[in-house]
Amino acid sequence: MTFLPDAVRNAALSLTLAFGLVLASLSGAFAIPQLLIDMRTGEVLYEEDAGVPWHPASLTKLMTALLAFEAIERGEVRLSTPVVTTANALSVAPSKMGFPVDTAITLEDALYSLIVKSANDIAVAIGETIAGSEVAFVDLMNRRAAEMGLAATHFANPHGLHDPAQTASARDIAIIALTIRARYPQYNPMFETRTVEHGQTRSHANNELLTRFAGTDGMKTGYICASGLNIVATATRNGRHLMAITLGASSSRERGELTARMLYSGFAGGYRGTGQNVVSLPNQPGIAPVDMRAVICGAGSTEYTQARMEAFPAGLDGQVSYLTDTIERPAHRVTVLGRLRDVPLPRPRPGDFLFEPRIAGTGAPGLVTLDYGDGAPAVPETTPVPLPRPRPDF
Repeated sequence: MTFLPDAVRNAALSLTLAFGLVLASLSGAFAIPQLLIDMRTGEVLYEEDAGVPWHPASLTKLMTALLAFEAIERGEVRLSTPVVTTANALSVAPSKMGFPVDTAITLEDALYSLIVKSANDIAVAIGETIAGSEVAFVDLMNRRAAEMGLAATHFANPHGLHDPAQTASARDIAIIALTIRARYPQYNPMFETRTVEHGQTRSHANNELLTRFAGTDGMKTGYICASGLNIVATATRNGRHLMAITLGASSSRERGELTARMLYSGFAGGYRGTGQNVVSLPNQPGIAPVDMRAVICGAGSTEYTQARMEAFPAGLDGQVSYLTDTIERPAHRVTVLGRLRDVPLPRPRPGDFLFEPRIAGTGAPGLVTLDYGDGAPAVPETTPVPLPRPRPDF
């Protein structure tokens, strides 16, 4: 990356802000949903296609996290509640933690793995812990979406791997994210964390802004071929708290730079605002979500990516970049509790879940037991569990 002197960079940033939106919309084929919100007032400062149905990819996990936070608030689970990897959870595709079947971690560690690592197997395991089954949890997700007025949203799974029926809009995703921020600030550190550690493995969040745009304090990225690269990013500067959403970027460079540019302009007063609250933004339900597979992963991907680089060159060598800061972020270590077996069905009712697990061989029938499988002592497992190869860094 070639960086420019500060005076030249600031002048170039001003010019780029003036012409950026024009460049980004030169062709309808390149238009992608974007949304910028003042988080204190809910005012929409800028939006483009924010009501268009889209495949949310791992932004789905924001709803999974919200339902977990609400279950904790209701007293149905605690951060210390064991979350067990089932065969169903382990069967999903990466990214995932890859723990063997019956392996347990705390709900707190599961939430860090969900948000930072974006672990698909843990998303399923959290859903099963809260609702008893993945199917029941997805039903809960859709009921909650309806209660929140998310008319462009439908969930088919708790992780965001591709399903043609899994849809959301930038507007709907913003409402989920704003709800988390407003109601559950105690979990902000989960969204600010960049790294999850287990054994000798370190997994990093793909949110480029966390380490390169000062003031960023979350939230989540997502990627599948059908969606392109998605992001929800929140940042605070000089007492202002903004949320930016970009869907369908062609690369991590474009996703990060487009989103950082929105935030930079928002903090600099570059948007007058629309006078409209995000809740009143119209969705466009009833139409099929955009499917970007052909230009993101298909035969047209090379030409499309090149066209996007020409239309929006920020971050390329010799070009202005909005991601120039250097920020250190905390890491969170995940600890395996052991192997939980004989989990009673149905799931405990609220108020009954606060059991004390018993060590294998001493528990009464029907109680959860810790089983390390080889007569090992009842201590937390520290041996690294082999993980799947990391997915490409988009």
